Amino acid sequence: MKQWIKFSIVALLYVLFIVWVGNYWWLFLLPFIFDIYITKIIPWTFWKKTKNKHLYTLFSWIDAILFALVAVYFINLYIFQNYQIPSSSLEKSLLVGDFLYVSKVSYGPRVPMTPLSMPLTQHTLPGTRDTKSYIEWPEWEYKRLAGLDTIHAMDIVVFNFPAGDTVATYQQNPDYYSLCAQVGANSLMRFGLNVKLPQQMCMAEGRKIIKSNPEQFGRVLCRPVDRRENYVKRCVGLPGDSLQIIDNNIYINGSAIKEPENKQLNYFVETDGRSISDKQFDEIGVSVDDRTRMPMASGQHNPVFYVPLTAKMADKMKSLPNVKKMTVDPGVFSGQVFPAGKYYPESYKGWTRDNYGPIYIPRKGATTELTIDNLPLYERIIKNYEGNTLEVKDSVIYINGEVADSYTFRMNYYWMMGDNRHNSADSRYWGFVPEDHIVGKPIFIWLSWDKDASLTGKIRFSRLFSKVDNIK
Repeated sequence: MKQWIKFSIVALLYVLFIVWVGNYWWLFLLPFIFDIYITKIIPWTFWKKTKNKHLYTLFSWIDAILFALVAVYFINLYIFQNYQIPSSSLEKSLLVGDFLYVSKVSYGPRVPMTPLSMPLTQHTLPGTRDTKSYIEWPEWEYKRLAGLDTIHAMDIVVFNFPAGDTVATYQQNPDYYSLCAQVGANSLMRFGLNVKLPQQMCMAEGRKIIKSNPEQFGRVLCRPVDRRENYVKRCVGLPGDSLQIIDNNIYINGSAIKEPENKQLNYFVETDGRSISDKQFDEIGVSVDDRTRMPMASGQHNPVFYVPLTAKMADKMKSLPNVKKMTVDPGVFSGQVFPAGKYYPESYKGWTRDNYGPIYIPRKGATTELTIDNLPLYERIIKNYEGNTLEVKDSVIYINGEVADSYTFRMNYYWMMGDNRHNSADSRYWGFVPEDHIVGKPIFIWLSWDKDASLTGKIRFSRLFSKVDNIK
């Protein structure tokens, strides 16, 4: 009777899982579950009858490890995974050293696109930089199971890095496409060519240099969607929205949004000649890594610091007796933003990190007019994310070999940004996040580790089990 109860519970959960996944071929495994609990024709636990203690111990460990690996594999794929904040792009909302419980059920888990992989690895084996931890066959099409909710504006979201489809394994930051453009432009300019170089020329030159110098750049690898690097940002734009940034403030469909309380901007802080002490930085909340003292220019007498600050931190900094002047970094040298314009390194239509757009965020089923001017906005969507061929001949656009003056999107797209606005590689630099790249929703912080603190203060106890939804 006891075995029948166990079998009934396991079988019910298994059938419910199959219905959720929608793959009824898995029902063929149900007789094996029945055999494990009831008929026991297959000697699943033959090793328990051995009198050899060493053999019994060995198989006990193998049995436990296999069960754990299978359980972790399915839990990690369909229920939740852990994620550690590696960089400061969401400071002070999420801190470097925060460990997140990321729910995959919230937005609906993806059916794995590359199902054969080592559990608890993303794309490479531990201790290696370019040895894959997954097998690319079979590779399944994108499918997302039913979830508890949808993405809302200002949600913090974990997703696969869209521009991470190709990587140079030794230099993964910046992304491969930006790296190619930079390397190519630097190489061509050494030959005395004009700074306004065609983007495609820079890209081609950069690809050639990177491919021919594996000792410097590493192997160039292509990664499936679910094996690209995990990123975490705040979703500030939803499918169908029009987004614009004016003087560091975000406008959605023409209206200013309520900015996160912990939004940070970079400031130049000039003192009266005295330095800013570590104690003062600690009291304001500036991490050790963010305390940058600028080199003294000729004729300059007062020290200048370059630090990211929230509005509250900026007020505290201004109140220091040794602070003389504070100015927001205008972002003149902040780099090229999405999309790459006709020339490198000019930004698209003069857009910058702090003044950007307006830009339409594609919605599934929506149709947009295609022109040579707006094609750079949607080129990666058409080719890379939705798998079409795209050519331009004599200023005429061809999609899948046919002339195209419009395009209908097959997926929803999102606009992700960090709260640490001047220290965040986000959608302003690499564009839209497709729906098939969405991993999950961070629910709470289960551990927070402060690498700058003393041994006794490493754990930030005040952040333990804090709900991420409360971080606005």
